[in-house]
Amino acid sequence: MSVKPLWLRALPVAIAGTLLLAACSSGSSAPASQSASSDSSLNAELLGAGATFPDPVYQEWIGAFIGDNAGVSITYEPIGSGGGIEQFTAQSTDFGGSDAFMKDEKLAAAEDAWGCDVVHIPTVFGAVAVAYNLSGVDGLTLDSDTLARIFLGEITQWNDSAIADLNSGVSLPNEPIIVAHRSDGSGTTSIFTTYLDDENSGWSSQVGKGKEVTWPVGVGGQGNDGVAAAIAQNDGGIGYVELSYALENELSTASMINADGNAVEPSLDSTAAAADGIDIPDDLRFNILGVGGDGYPIAGATWILAPTCGLDANKGEALKAFLTWALENGDSIAQELNYAPIGDSLQEKSLANVARINEGG
Repeated sequence: MSVKPLWLRALPVAIAGTLLLAACSSGSSAPASQSASSDSSLNAELLGAGATFPDPVYQEWIGAFIGDNAGVSITYEPIGSGGGIEQFTAQSTDFGGSDAFMKDEKLAAAEDAWGCDVVHIPTVFGAVAVAYNLSGVDGLTLDSDTLARIFLGEITQWNDSAIADLNSGVSLPNEPIIVAHRSDGSGTTSIFTTYLDDENSGWSSQVGKGKEVTWPVGVGGQGNDGVAAAIAQNDGGIGYVELSYALENELSTASMINADGNAVEPSLDSTAAAADGIDIPDDLRFNILGVGGDGYPIAGATWILAPTCGLDANKGEALKAFLTWALENGDSIAQELNYAPIGDSLQEKSLANVARINEGG
């Protein structure tokens, strides 16, 4: 699996020069079949910011695209979904990134700021893994009730009977559980808390769902990187991160029992299975809930947010070209990083929204 190291991913990546092109070619460049078709007429500097969840795949897509489009530079800053929505609404960026679709109030504010429609463009599906650091425990199974009670602070020891009953034959230590969560506004948090809110009445009444919640217990980390680091640094740690961050940090991940009672590990295949057959509304704003079969139950889409007016012509054309290339040619890169492609039907709808970018000039 080709994933950039944390220090490189954490930088605001202004991909427009020899140094970055060299970095993109050091073992992580796209195969020749994925090479972006060159369009010498494209000439623009694009700035986006938002979700850390898709940052690994976005940086790979950007590197592959600008490699054949030298007139374009694209910077995507992984600051979290909340910050991405705020900067996009303030028109400080040309596009935003979020793992939580914009609710009506936020969408109305963005559309008022830009003076036109804002479109949601789903790009990939990803799993939110429950990662843990527990010496001597190589496999762990949890269900939604036990997970909610851990994050509510009701289950505080690893050998609690609720965990032991789900893990027959596993020697669980008598050690405290150290919960790690996001400290910033986060679409990853939205996916995680929306799942718990849908599954557990206690969580729903006490905490709820959203990009930011009041956490009953735990230590906060900035971005997926920060939560992964908090888990890795604390024996007995548990938290939630996008799957590629868990794999990159060599963190163990729990199997989750889904709606059909199946214990499913987070993976590319189980993420794709979770998204299979979901109903997609016309505005492309949706959650993935009630997952059964072979699907991993804590999964979601991630979106690019873009305006239908307000960009200069060059930026509008460059953004449309990049997103069209990514949706049509970026699947294998996404799969290498354990993101599931959105599939033909949703891809067609996403491309229709791409075509609307800057349509009002």
